[in-house]
Amino acid sequence: MAGILAWFWNERFWLPHNVTWADLKNTEEATFPQAEDLYLAFPLAFCIFMVRLLFERFVAKPCAIALNIQASGPQIAQPNAILEKVFTAITKHPDEKRLEGLSKQLDWDVRSIQRWFRQRRNQEKPSTLTRFCESMWRFSFYLYVFTYGVRFLKKTPWLWNTRHCWYNYPYQPLTTDLHYYYILELSFYWSLMFSQFTDIKRKDFGIMFLHHLVSVFLITFSYVNNMARVGTLVLCLHDSADALLEAAKMANYAKFQKMCDLLFVMFAMVFITTRLGIFPLWVLNTTLFESWEIVGPYPSWWVFNLLLLLIQGLNCFWSYLIVKIACKAISKGKVSKDDRSDIESSSDEEDSEHLGKNSHTATTTNGTSGTNGYLLTGPCSMDD
Repeated sequence: MAGILAWFWNERFWLPHNVTWADLKNTEEATFPQAEDLYLAFPLAFCIFMVRLLFERFVAKPCAIALNIQASGPQIAQPNAILEKVFTAITKHPDEKRLEGLSKQLDWDVRSIQRWFRQRRNQEKPSTLTRFCESMWRFSFYLYVFTYGVRFLKKTPWLWNTRHCWYNYPYQPLTTDLHYYYILELSFYWSLMFSQFTDIKRKDFGIMFLHHLVSVFLITFSYVNNMARVGTLVLCLHDSADALLEAAKMANYAKFQKMCDLLFVMFAMVFITTRLGIFPLWVLNTTLFESWEIVGPYPSWWVFNLLLLLIQGLNCFWSYLIVKIACKAISKGKVSKDDRSDIESSSDEEDSEHLGKNSHTATTTNGTSGTNGYLLTGPCSMDD
């Protein structure tokens, strides 16, 4: 075990040339990031999860009820013992052969059986009230942490000149505000890692899990090798659009359509500007080029930048989804359901016939108007 730990904490991997862990031990004059500080994130992640439960129950739920958001879910499938047994024990998505067999067994037409399975799958989806409570919690946290990050960073020299991220590196002391900011963000992402398995399930579950995993690794990695200054820039920049996203979702659930559309447009503009513009031109520029010039590369430097490039790849993917969804939503008479929609339509065939005849009156399954509902079942079900 001692040999494994010595290999893992090899100074030649983690630190620049001629720097040792002994050089970064805390002294009376200065405090530096220590790997053991990160253990604090686990109990704090549990505390954040408990605060979330209390917030959703005693703050978000009363707000939802005041906005007339009901706890009722999708339409309930009529009871049928045979179909229920197939659904719970065999498959939730029967193929054509099984559908034909069930049709003969029950003397139902295939379309009715397909509709039953769609309604039954939708019964397991959360209600609008549950969605609103989740979005309100995330909105509140994102707004708080982004506001804190801005207030903290505006007092730092590296916000105004990113070269300060690397001057005197890695002998940069850890301040109380920076430590709090980092541990809070890490704790929140750990809580998301675990709560994602109980939260509303969406089709990009794997992508979101990868995002949370990379975020945890990136925060941990940058803290251990004291790249925390540039790390705060990454965190604050990526928090900037999240509150708008959750606010747009809340407006959609409350059926404030004009507000929803406005918030979505604001979210899309901020997201694309920060993720595809400011992040590569400002943050990646300093991590790849300014740091190379001032400090020089070393093994963990390469890993850190690879993680940032992976994050940028995810940013490009989500920006593509946002643009694609927005373009489809504003095209005349061509509003359709997004692949990431939380609720399936009651009948694909019926919806197709309806859209073919009356595309200008298309509605989504949550009852909102076509354009607004389409936008919010798409990127506004996305979490970053």
